[in-house]
Amino acid sequence: MTGLRRPLRLAIVAVTALALAGCAGAASSGTPSPPSLGAVTPVPPEGEVTAVGTVLDTGGVAELCLGPVAESYPPQCSGIPLEDWTWEGVEGAESSGDVTWGAYALQGTFDGESFTVTQPPVMLALYDPMAPEDPTGGEPGAGDEQTLARIQEELPDRLGSSYLSSYPQDGRLWVDVVWDDGTWQDAADREFGEDVVLIRSALRESGG
Repeated sequence: MTGLRRPLRLAIVAVTALALAGCAGAASSGTPSPPSLGAVTPVPPEGEVTAVGTVLDTGGVAELCLGPVAESYPPQCSGIPLEDWTWEGVEGAESSGDVTWGAYALQGTFDGESFTVTQPPVMLALYDPMAPEDPTGGEPGAGDEQTLARIQEELPDRLGSSYLSSYPQDGRLWVDVVWDDGTWQDAADREFGEDVVLIRSALRESGG
């Protein structure tokens, strides 16, 4: 009887090991976690978009600043490269040394890195766009102060140069980026829960 029990024990151990290995394999090959905010990249817009910001031209190199602008003279900001820009016939500009700047509404195309102007700019003082719809419905968000502060601290590194600014308000973190086609909003909803982070695209599809 002793000789029969030893092979039986070995067989049981072997079967158990195979079963555990199968469970581990199933777990490792399961559905992967959805990508977090910043781990995915929005697809550049196919058509033309509208932008509102400051055009800053330093020595003939123009950029479009969509985020904060330092109140110095001349002003300072970090923007996206501006292609096919000319000051010819454009009003509302100021100059100091080799720097020329002005605030405008622009229409053009965006390839994910640079903005190409396709229409004459409109002085911001004369621009009267339709107000966007309130995505909150007038209701408070689901985020707490500590969570929103943590997310806000992480966003510049996560979103890189596409990040413009952010601020917490009424239970939400409002985040302004250069462009989002909904990719980052979806990622934020999956990672933090809905109604916690609101992503706002500075570039908007023309006519939308």
